Amino acid sequence: MLHLPILRRGRPYESVEKSVTVHHRTREPLVQISQANPGLIRRDMLGLGEIADAMAGFTSAELIKLCEKAAVHFMNDSLPLGDTTQSPEQYVEQLSATTGLPFNMVRRNMEKIGGVMANMADVLRGLTRNLDLGILDSGYGEDNRTVVSYFRRGNSLGVVLPSNSPGVHALWVPAFALKTPLVLKPGGSEPWSPYRVIQALLKAGAPPEAFGYYPADHAGAGEVLRHCGRGMVFGDVSTTKKYASDPRIEIHGPGWSKIIIGEDKIDQWPDYIDLMAASIAENSGRSCVNASGVWVPRHGKEIAEALAQKLAKFEPRPADDPNAELAPFADAGVAARVSKMVDIALHEEGCRDVTASYRSGPRLAEFEGCAYLLPTIVWVDSPDHGLANKEYLFPFASVVEVPEESMPEILGPTLVLTAITENPKLKARCLKTQHVGRLNFGTIQTNRIVWDQPHEGNLFDHLYARRAFQAAELQHA
Repeated sequence: MLHLPILRRGRPYESVEKSVTVHHRTREPLVQISQANPGLIRRDMLGLGEIADAMAGFTSAELIKLCEKAAVHFMNDSLPLGDTTQSPEQYVEQLSATTGLPFNMVRRNMEKIGGVMANMADVLRGLTRNLDLGILDSGYGEDNRTVVSYFRRGNSLGVVLPSNSPGVHALWVPAFALKTPLVLKPGGSEPWSPYRVIQALLKAGAPPEAFGYYPADHAGAGEVLRHCGRGMVFGDVSTTKKYASDPRIEIHGPGWSKIIIGEDKIDQWPDYIDLMAASIAENSGRSCVNASGVWVPRHGKEIAEALAQKLAKFEPRPADDPNAELAPFADAGVAARVSKMVDIALHEEGCRDVTASYRSGPRLAEFEGCAYLLPTIVWVDSPDHGLANKEYLFPFASVVEVPEESMPEILGPTLVLTAITENPKLKARCLKTQHVGRLNFGTIQTNRIVWDQPHEGNLFDHLYARRAFQAAELQHA
């Protein structure tokens, strides 16, 4: 059986305690994963300040070059995996085996991670708003004829990672190029991507001390976030709410991403059905940037019918089918519970499962021994309905009619908002709102992310703070 070790300062360590992750379809054991106990994690955290100081000795240009080299290794090379190696195709197969993602979705997420590393200069340009990165090397300098200085907010970045989709790993990788040691707690079903990213960076010449990889339980995850200078946590509301008041921790919870169409464009709604469907269903609806709501002033029922008819054509396929559009749940029990939650909510008045009229069987489907949740579009008659602002880990979205004048304020927290309108008043309200993390004007899918535009928070601002600073040699006459 495969074994994934802990990485302590980048070096493998096999612990006595191990967990076993199984193949989602066969339920056969696939990989043993060494588990880090809280005491080991606390002990290793003691040296983070020294490691951060060592990282500061690299120039930003050197670290960017390392990332560019690592991208090639990540995408193309066989890399260490415990006592063996892992080819790119084995990575795809193993990640699919434990998460359920079809091969084509794993490859798209792999390209996303590799793309961030390959284009790290552009990523940092966006995160730092085109700051001369030499200022981070020297500690101070001129930016647009202003003397500036930045300091690290913490000696490391601890990240508690999810299992739902590997694309999220693109969010923490830039921390390495920003001279920050990484302490990663991988998801139980997706230990592969962070391990492979680390191995690619090591092969490119990165210092091993910059990386900690600690598979652990909830207590271990808490130790990572407690002892790292800055943190990042992924999860549902129940997982992330305990960190909501901790400014050291950047929270990545449900996205509640949405599409709105203005009065000036709503009569052309058939032109946007493909965009809406892709925003809802790509990556099997597993990402926080997938749209979970379509909010419109009119034609809501027609839009719901058109979306339901289109998405009802999706059906389970084998993992290696290049046309696979749906991912099974690695745990069939989770799929059953989620479907039951939807059904209970649908018992409330004022809503309807529109897709039920177009699919031949129940939402919860079985294929080759795996549990799938088929796409579900619901019509709700009020923004106050319980399903108006719900997000699930499968292609699910509600269609809601609200007056244009109430948008976007009525939407509530929204990670990504695609606003299809040319109305300057509506666009101005969208620009003014504090509840939208990423704003798209025009026909842009909610799940279309570009390298230089972070969609949730800003990693540079999370890791660095600007101080008041003066230097006589930089003062202008």
